[in-house]
Amino acid sequence: MSFEQLGLLPSLLKSVAEQGFTEPSDIQQQAIPLILEGQDIMASAPTGTGKTAAFVLPALQNLSKSTAQPGTGPRVLVLTPTRELATQVSDNIYKLTKYLRMRSTTIVGGMPYPPQIKALRQSVDFLVATPGRLIDHMEAGRIDFSRIEMLILDEADRMLDMGFVDEVMRIAKKMPTTKQTLLFSATLEGQIEKVARALLKSPARLQIAGVKVKHDSITQHILHADDFRHKRNLLTHLLAEETLDQAIIFTSTKKGADNLAERLKDDGLACAALHGDMRQTMRRRVIDQMQKKRLKVLVATDVAARGIDIKTISHVINFDLPMQAEDYVHRIGRTGRGGSTGTAYTLVGQQDWPLLYRIQKLLDVKYDLTEIPGLEPTTQKPKFEAGRSNGRKGPNIRHKRRGRSYSSRKPNGDGNKRSQAA
Repeated sequence: MSFEQLGLLPSLLKSVAEQGFTEPSDIQQQAIPLILEGQDIMASAPTGTGKTAAFVLPALQNLSKSTAQPGTGPRVLVLTPTRELATQVSDNIYKLTKYLRMRSTTIVGGMPYPPQIKALRQSVDFLVATPGRLIDHMEAGRIDFSRIEMLILDEADRMLDMGFVDEVMRIAKKMPTTKQTLLFSATLEGQIEKVARALLKSPARLQIAGVKVKHDSITQHILHADDFRHKRNLLTHLLAEETLDQAIIFTSTKKGADNLAERLKDDGLACAALHGDMRQTMRRRVIDQMQKKRLKVLVATDVAARGIDIKTISHVINFDLPMQAEDYVHRIGRTGRGGSTGTAYTLVGQQDWPLLYRIQKLLDVKYDLTEIPGLEPTTQKPKFEAGRSNGRKGPNIRHKRRGRSYSSRKPNGDGNKRSQAA
């Protein structure tokens, strides 16, 4: 199937062609016709499969054909969980509206209020926003939702994970009941189902692939590390690979990202950190430097796992494993994008095995260990047994140290929550 067969406007087809897209992806083929028909949809698709264009293209086409009501409020609202993802969506809108007279603006936290207030006073077609900052403007009476024709929830599961469910519901209640609603999520289960029932009208359900996507374009390696020093030695070796163009290294904490970035700078690498404590202007500057290849390495928390689309990222390295198994999918999805191939390394320390177990269980795979000559581990990896204890589910891990054997169990529930937000 071609983009022409989807019935898109010539101006949109011209923009698509200039972006180098020759044929629509699976999610675009399925979603675009339904959205053009005015159907509510809830969709799940792997990262890097053109999901943003799947809703931006039909939204632009519908806007170009419909007559705007008088006023200055937005006609399409895209809600995203993070500033980085909002910026990515806005960039896509900018590129795809090159030959259309459409105006878009972005409202996110971490940026000054005056320019946003000025932008909201003008007529806008597309508004991309994060829930928290949009609520601020809404409560101050600075935004009119009466012209809304379409509400798009991008990465809805992440918004709920970050605690934005109440904000999303409050925002949606301010909009006309006639609006079209699109929900995109890594998973369509659990709380997502409840939100969909509350906001969507007889939605079409599109599940191109769930979180169990195997990332066939990405070569995945699991390395057993004895301790922090061993992890650092492995990292140094991996960063010296000739095939490495640019890399993202993921850590579990903001402090860890800063410290590791400083160490790598001391090693002579063009490197920077990216996390939630940085001002938005600085975060944008870092991403811009990465896109222009002024940086070779980015050390990030999970704030960067979704929303960064840099095709020259050849390697992803999990220096720390994610607390949520689903985040592993989004982390490694930063490479191997747009039809290219990539490499992902995960360094598993002695305390990381329960997290690896969850990833394997989620993806229904069992990873073999990779060893680097001269950097082989000297400690044994724990043996995993899936079992129950005291009515709780979780990995039962047997450790062997100095001839002793003991079991430990990682609790579910609150015990899985990250102690320091990204």
